[in-house]
Order: sequence, then C-alpha cells, then structure tokens
Amino acid sequence: MSIRPILIHPDPRLKKLCAPVEGVTAEIGKLAEDMLETMYDAPGVGLAAPQVGVLKRVFVMDCVKEEGATPRPMVLINPEIIATSEEVNTYEEGCLSIPEQYAEVTRPKRATLRWMGLDGKTHEEEFDGLWATCAQHELDHLNGKLFIDYLGTIKRSMITRKMQKLKRDKARG
Repeated sequence: MSIRPILIHPDPRLKKLCAPVEGVTAEIGKLAEDMLETMYDAPGVGLAAPQVGVLKRVFVMDCVKEEGATPRPMVLINPEIIATSEEVNTYEEGCLSIPEQYAEVTRPKRATLRWMGLDGKTHEEEFDGLWATCAQHELDHLNGKLFIDYLGTIKRSMITRKMQKLKRDKARG
C-alpha cells in the first residue's frame, strides 16, 4: 500500500468523465488499497480515483468519525445513483483536491447507490446524512464535477484563484 499524491484544482483531469471499470483486477485492488490509505492519511471521508490521477469509475469512503468507532472503509466500483430522497440536506463540503476551502452545498438527504465491490458482486445500499452527501460528492468527481461547480461564479472564481496561488507557492518549494 502506498499514499498517492492528490491532484489539486485546477487540473484538467479533475474535469474529465471517468471510464467504467471492466472487472476487478489486481490493479483495481491495489488502486483501492492505495486510495483508502491516501484518504485516511489526508485525512478525509472520501476520495475518487481521478483525484489521484486515475480516470476510472472508482471511489472510496468511510464516514465513521466517532472516536473509537469501528472504521467502515468502502470501495465502490462503477457506482450509480438509483434513487434519491426529495428531502434535502445542506452540508459544508470540502474536498481533498481543494484544500482548506469549504462551502455549503445542498443535496438529497438520502441516496441509494448500486456498485460493484472488490468481490466482483453487485451491491446496493441506501445512504443517509453525511454518507449520502459523501457518496454524491465522490460520484460527481467520476463525472468531472467538483463541489465548487454548485457555487456562484464569483465564489467559484475566488476559490480557483486561491488554488492557483497554492499550486504556484508549492511549485516554488
């Protein structure tokens, strides 16, 4: 297992539609392990493959945040939303590809997803609250969409300029 570098916005790979995964291979298993390790190290509750430069329809998440609670790492391959609630929730979202920037985003409170697991089988589950928000946020990544795309033009431009400056500062070392 290894921690992979996380792409920082703006990066053209973060705006691309990701390709479906044909089947569970050793390469996909390694990607999932690395992504979980990278996500926990960051620390974050979700990470999508394009954030580590892999344009495949895979994301990982674990929204267990309570101290001492058992982690619940999940790997979702080719995930799709099959149902959402009419009831919505507004969460202050952040993103590992947009460090230290947060904004309120309103999404369905519950979302039912279907995906392939590392076991090659089809799984289905209804997520609620933070889990639902996280799943929808990560699925957006697989479709080339970032949480800042839900914001107004001015706020989105401000955040993008901050990220460009961050990248310049990092490049200078």
